[in-house]
Amino acid sequence: MIPVSTREPARAGRSMKKVCIAVAAEFLILGALLFGAAGTFASPAAWAFLIILVAGAALITRMLARDDPALLEERLRPPIQSGQPLWDKVIMASFIVLFIAWLILMGLDAARFGWSIMPVWLQWIGAAGLAVSFWISYATFAANAFLANVVRIQTERGQTVVSSGPYAVIRHPLYAGALLFFASTALLLGSWFGLAGALALGALLILRTLLEDRELHCRLEGYADYARRVRYRLLPRVW
Repeated sequence: MIPVSTREPARAGRSMKKVCIAVAAEFLILGALLFGAAGTFASPAAWAFLIILVAGAALITRMLARDDPALLEERLRPPIQSGQPLWDKVIMASFIVLFIAWLILMGLDAARFGWSIMPVWLQWIGAAGLAVSFWISYATFAANAFLANVVRIQTERGQTVVSSGPYAVIRHPLYAGALLFFASTALLLGSWFGLAGALALGALLILRTLLEDRELHCRLEGYADYARRVRYRLLPRVW
């Protein structure tokens, strides 16, 4: 048996290689969608989006590789898996299709055809909001070692309720950060149509929040008590 002290660095090293490949692939795919729809590489907003995206992913990955290699490996699993509830498979498949269409729409809107005219100061707000969304994600990953990318109770890892960090304020902070990500991306890219798409993505995410919350109430010991203490799902004092 490999000693724990050498097994964990080895696991982290393997995961880092996978993540580097995944981040590079993500950069290329998202760049191809945005620049292909825009019809040009001369889009400072699109470059800013990709740079912030890669920087945020790199910071989170570095933290997980150092502090929680098991969670990093878990996050590298595909978004549709065996044993995942059917409703979550449908939501995730719909989300992927909608997200791709959303990026293409914003490239067509803001760059190729110029349908939207957005003030530059709003684009700067979008850039700041995008950075904040990654800060929320970073804090969430740091607090929750069971943050799988599909809805499932991780009995094999002894999943327990997490109530520290951002979970002391809302029950689904990663989704709150994602909502900010959607709105901020549309602003940064300068697309009013993108904001409409962000609403559609947000609605899908809110549906997943409702269904996941119900699943956790039913299947995760202690979650009902936690939900009584932390009343809000996504936005403090609102919902």
